[in-house]
Amino acid sequence: MSAQPANPNVPPDHVTIEIDGQSMAVPKNSMIIQAADKAGIPIPRFCYHDKLAIAANCRMCLVDAEMGGRASPKPLPACATPVADGMKVFTRSEKALKAQRNVMEFLLINHPLDCPICDQGGECELQDLSLGYGRSVSRFQERKRVVPDEDLGPLVATEMTRCIQCTRCVRFTAEIAGTYELGGMYRGENLQIGTYDGKPLTTELSGNVIDVCPVGALTNKVFQFRARPWELIARESIGYHDAMGSNLFLHTRRGEVLRAVPRDNEAVNECWLSDRDRYSHQGLYSDDRALKPLQKVNGEWREVSWAEGLAAAAEILRAHQGDDLGVLVHPATSNEEGGLLAALAAGLGSGNLDHRINNRDFSDGAVAQPFALPLAEIEQADTIIVFGSNIRHELPLLHQRIRKANRNGAKVHVVNPVDFDFTFNVASKQIVAPSQLAAALDDAGLRDAAQSARRAVLIVGGMVENHPNAAALRAAAGAFAAATGASLCRIPQGANAVGLARHGVLPTQRDVAAMLAQPRNAYIIYGIEPGLDFADTGAAQKALNAAKVVAFSQFACQSTRNVADVILPIGSLAEIEATLTNLDGRDQLTQAGGKLPGGAREGWRVLRALGGELKLASFEFTDIAGARALAGQQQAPASIASSAAAAADSNGLELAVSAAIYRTDATVRRADALQQHPLTVGARAVMAPTDAEAAGLAQGRVVKLSASNGTATLPVHLDARVAAGTVWIESGYGATAPLGAGRVTVVSA
Repeated sequence: MSAQPANPNVPPDHVTIEIDGQSMAVPKNSMIIQAADKAGIPIPRFCYHDKLAIAANCRMCLVDAEMGGRASPKPLPACATPVADGMKVFTRSEKALKAQRNVMEFLLINHPLDCPICDQGGECELQDLSLGYGRSVSRFQERKRVVPDEDLGPLVATEMTRCIQCTRCVRFTAEIAGTYELGGMYRGENLQIGTYDGKPLTTELSGNVIDVCPVGALTNKVFQFRARPWELIARESIGYHDAMGSNLFLHTRRGEVLRAVPRDNEAVNECWLSDRDRYSHQGLYSDDRALKPLQKVNGEWREVSWAEGLAAAAEILRAHQGDDLGVLVHPATSNEEGGLLAALAAGLGSGNLDHRINNRDFSDGAVAQPFALPLAEIEQADTIIVFGSNIRHELPLLHQRIRKANRNGAKVHVVNPVDFDFTFNVASKQIVAPSQLAAALDDAGLRDAAQSARRAVLIVGGMVENHPNAAALRAAAGAFAAATGASLCRIPQGANAVGLARHGVLPTQRDVAAMLAQPRNAYIIYGIEPGLDFADTGAAQKALNAAKVVAFSQFACQSTRNVADVILPIGSLAEIEATLTNLDGRDQLTQAGGKLPGGAREGWRVLRALGGELKLASFEFTDIAGARALAGQQQAPASIASSAAAAADSNGLELAVSAAIYRTDATVRRADALQQHPLTVGARAVMAPTDAEAAGLAQGRVVKLSASNGTATLPVHLDARVAAGTVWIESGYGATAPLGAGRVTVVSA
């Protein structure tokens, strides 16, 4: 007869413990603090963070414990003491409380009494806990120590005298960001946290050290001294600068967005936020923000009323309906606005509608699709292939997930035209010219690695999706995934590319390339900065300059003024209620955060008013629910019109184009702090030293490069990481915009 378990109600690999008289079953090898958190029993802490390795150096979480009827001789750190079967833990006993109060007294010995001027005041963990565990007076008379500050760059402000050496920031940069930029210097009471070399933080996730810091040692430099936490109203929102759709809160005061902080969602961004999403709100308040409707009269811009602006726009659209009209939409446009644009185009009889303004090859009719493997499960993969992406800049938090998978044992393989800097170990890499990417992916070693994996993932990035021969590269990726069983995850090229594809913002007549190659007589451009957002800037400028253009825009920038006849100011995603669909196919709602500036209006309201002015059916709704109902009726067309791929050019050097991390859209480009960041390196032509030598070029030399649709004058930067025969440029700069993609020739040096 088999032995029966002592307690059949306890799951396998669990033990039974008691915390403050409450009995519970908890996983073996978990720590007391984890068990207490699960049970909702508060234990004070500073150094412990559930996403970081255990350091056990603040000792604030000391508790009293008893095992087998024997009390522990001294208090135990709850964050570093594993549970054991039959253990009894007391978090509020006299011994535990005395220990916690003593630790607090030690922590406050050197802490400055500057709460009234501290930017962390009101949301400081030390301030909160000192209220419950601190003494009313100090028994120490020695002078407090002073620690010099370091300049960590334009995003993070420092006041290191406040630091309590919890090392959360050190562990974050080492474990999560992977840049190892912060560390402890000196010993004992002289211990300081710093960067060793005094250089600014370069990680694209640096703002998260502000969130993990339990005191005011590291704070938001952009938000510093702008407001107190109790003055702010939190609005749920999402990041709209990449397809991840990171969850966040916008903190506003009197309608002005003052900062963004992460909102926990384990399925999307966990508890982190990229700097691009955290600091981009600065761009909302740039000097060229569109505040009132503008109309070009006799070549001069003048402010007009909304009635006049809508009438002028309606007049253009009435005169140019059907095939005469092209509708070009930014891929970060919300589902509601996109659906209404599809209904507007259908009402005007136009099938020339597209949001794929970053793409260059439409011959396969490809549209954005959700990841085959959910984002949260990518970190559980054991083989990951990154194909044509500077993933660290393209999707910073996906890069962080890959790093986590790598730390868990996953092998990461890379096929790229540039040997980009990643913070994970690369098992193999093939750095080849863009024309050789498909052949490199077909490597037998890569196929064997993927086929032998328990869970393999192929991540296809923007350098493939936006390549002039993207159809062939997508076909190669699809064939690889089918042959190996790898999950195919094509990164959507735009924050809401998946949602816009679902809501029918796709052509039935002409795609983007055809609309620009065969110019229409009139265009609607929605949320687009014409001088920087198109893949082919030269063709876009030529087509738009020759046509009547109605621009729905957040910014009245010079490039919009150059091509438009009417500018209708609309709200940014941070200022409207809307829905976006992320790369998992997850619909996410954002609340209106900031106040609409000047006379700007929500995009759906402007589209409703324009539809009413044109007397189009179905535009009689009056609220966001009606807009959603009409938008929801729009679906992807059964057949998507596609233009043929451009003929390949064999002359000159190949172009490898990636998006500059802080130049991806109009709002980010206007965020001053991000433009001062070390990762914003400026427009330049980067090439291998051997190619530069062959062309007679040297480091820093200014060169004129010619492409099919324009020329660009750029400084040369030599970097052996670039594949032979390739020039790498970053898009998002005015200086690189004329080059597009394909090949370039050196005109002069």
